[in-house]
Amino acid sequence: MAEYSLEILSSSHGTPAPKPASRPANFAVSVIIPLYNAEQFIGECLDSLLAQTFTNFEVIVVDDCSTDNSPAIVESYIPKFGGRLTLLHTQKNSGGGSAPRNKGLYFSRGDYVFFADSDDSLTKNALADMYTLAKDFDAEVVYVEKNFEAEADGANIRLVTHQRGTLVERPTFEPEDLRKRVEDLLQRDIWGTPWTKFVRRNFLIENDITFPDVFPCEDYYWTLNLLFTAKKFLRAPIATYFWRKTESSSIRGKDTPQQKINLWLQPAVLGLKGLDNMLERIAFFRDNPAYRHAVIDFVLKKMFSMSFRDTMDIPQFGVYRAIKKEFCAELGDQDVLVPALCTALNTQQKIIVMNQRNYNKFITKARRRIAELQREIKSLS
Repeated sequence: MAEYSLEILSSSHGTPAPKPASRPANFAVSVIIPLYNAEQFIGECLDSLLAQTFTNFEVIVVDDCSTDNSPAIVESYIPKFGGRLTLLHTQKNSGGGSAPRNKGLYFSRGDYVFFADSDDSLTKNALADMYTLAKDFDAEVVYVEKNFEAEADGANIRLVTHQRGTLVERPTFEPEDLRKRVEDLLQRDIWGTPWTKFVRRNFLIENDITFPDVFPCEDYYWTLNLLFTAKKFLRAPIATYFWRKTESSSIRGKDTPQQKINLWLQPAVLGLKGLDNMLERIAFFRDNPAYRHAVIDFVLKKMFSMSFRDTMDIPQFGVYRAIKKEFCAELGDQDVLVPALCTALNTQQKIIVMNQRNYNKFITKARRRIAELQREIKSLS
């Protein structure tokens, strides 16, 4: 079983990644797993793949320069998979999941691809269930709306969904009308995590769909590309995945409020251009600028909301300074304008939040006073 080393693929700010070839598949499914310092969990993840009732699949693990024993653990599993497990390496740590996933896609040989995380696991029928749905409905994308969730130690397993709105009761295609898809997105959003999607490989290749060089939310932009490009986007009322809520899955590395601002502004400041380029390639959005703007506005507000939720106690010059310091090198001549606009938006959001808090306090006091008056009236009667 060959081991490969290749430069990190797919950077929106550098040389474009080589496009994967559209070639005959050797497997029905390629499971692609980015790996970074997951020695505690990667064995359990691979064990869940060995236990699959469906066996016509390969596993591609892409190590992103781990500093622990993770790669050695994966190597120990190579004989168990009988030629179906490949371990790849990046030459430098990418700081996110995009580059490892894109590299795995480049080397994949399956009809369909599924992106798993190294600290999670699959139900034993996961690949069989998703593959059957994809084949029976000739779907380009199968979106699994439910999943199992557990704590870091594997305890407290529960069936959950992170999809807002009404869930489907049977396999259901998204409407072909992109107007309706956009309207549904604005109402209920969509969960962006890759492991809720089972995707036809040639669909990704023919439409040049890869993960953008943005972190976090690279998976959300990828999901929007699937949603707006796929003609047959199937929602499925099944659960196939165990999501372990670890430190890495919660994105807790940026602890200070200033760092949280910059963390969540990354996909807003650096990702919106890629989103707009993606929409430009789709005739519907070129012909319907109002819907194009609605998507961009929705995503921008989503990103800013996550970025500014921890800034209530930071003075505005602190917000401005944090943004300018983080992004000035990438903004060129707009290194003052963009931080200033972001700070102005932050000011408006703080005003809205404070007004809402004051309103809630007023309502609470009014209700208490009404209750007191009602008790006084009752005591007089």
